[in-house]
Amino acid sequence: MTATSEQPSFPIIGLEETDSTNRYLSDLCDNAPSAPAEYTTVTARFQTSGKGQRGNSWESEAGQNLLFSTMLYPRFVEARRQFVLSQIVSLAVKEELDTYTEGISIKWPNDIYWHEKKICGMLIENVLEGNRIGRCIPGIGINLNQTVFRSPAPNPVSLKQITGRDYDAPTVLDGFLRRLHTYYEALRRDTDGRFAASIARRYADALFRREGLHPYEDADGRFLARLADVEPDGRFVLQDEAGRLRRYLFKEVQYIL
Repeated sequence: MTATSEQPSFPIIGLEETDSTNRYLSDLCDNAPSAPAEYTTVTARFQTSGKGQRGNSWESEAGQNLLFSTMLYPRFVEARRQFVLSQIVSLAVKEELDTYTEGISIKWPNDIYWHEKKICGMLIENVLEGNRIGRCIPGIGINLNQTVFRSPAPNPVSLKQITGRDYDAPTVLDGFLRRLHTYYEALRRDTDGRFAASIARRYADALFRREGLHPYEDADGRFLARLADVEPDGRFVLQDEAGRLRRYLFKEVQYIL
């Protein structure tokens, strides 16, 4: 990552409990006398209605994990390029977790996996202003210290289960925010698209099941395919056993785990 000379500032709002940190931050933006500063981050020890992709809920034992949402105003990003925000957020989480363990990857579009198990989920909510992204709120849940998972989710794992050690949530959060800040500010200065192209390459190299044939399922049923590409708009491109390229938007195809 390219270093920045400015000292980042991350205003933190710590809550004991909320229904959703994304909703809290969105309501704050809509109803406060002045909009919260960029990088304002809301954390919660417990969420009663944490949201995930595909409308799923996010299981988290109170006080055991890192649950937070961050406010960004990426008006310099065109709506058609919004997937780059998902890429930099995913990379910031992955690379922070890389400092604690090996085997971390990004499961398209932005789940974070340790080998075949899910250690982090996120929901990125964008609000458009014309053809630009006026507001972006990434909501993230990272499993840190929870050791028992009771939901029917098939494959959760925590950092403590992987390493046997306890982790300090504020330390992990600060590391993530510093990585996000570096990526985001470099993207802000990216007038020729070269940085975005380097992010796309870094993201592709970090993807889950990057090599080999793996099972997937779409509206026509299950099939085997290898990962061919992720296009700039976030479209997932698979090459099946017959050599045919299949392109998918989010929710049009699922990994079989």
